[in-house]
Amino acid sequence: MDDLAHVAAAQRLGELFPAVYLALHRRDGKQRPLAAASRAVLQHLTLTGPVRVGELARHLGRAQSVVSEIVTHLERDGLLERQRDPADARRTLVWLSGAGVARLDDERQVLSRELAARALARMSPPDVAALLRGLAALVAAAA
Repeated sequence: MDDLAHVAAAQRLGELFPAVYLALHRRDGKQRPLAAASRAVLQHLTLTGPVRVGELARHLGRAQSVVSEIVTHLERDGLLERQRDPADARRTLVWLSGAGVARLDDERQVLSRELAARALARMSPPDVAALLRGLAALVAAAA
């Protein structure tokens, strides 16, 4: 593919992308977004696994009392769980609950899974595979 073909392909992608978004974007009115501090706590836990509140506070650069309050709120909402530290039973770790994992996943979704599944069901399996391979290749090339 020469440079002109790449430019034409980029032009076509630019035309198709908004059409894909308009056809498949979420219309379910996402639930109220998480507060930035709450999202930061949940996202950090996805990277680290269970941690003590003090460690979490140090990583986030916030006072332990502030992080403890955020953790308590998230636990009350069912998004976090506390568990005993297997290395030291006197200590408690915080970790994402199943609902916390689901909530983060839901907040990241831009497209409606239902609309996308319906559209993909109308495509042939080879076309679905080619589409997914192509999108993955585009993301990898852009990185």
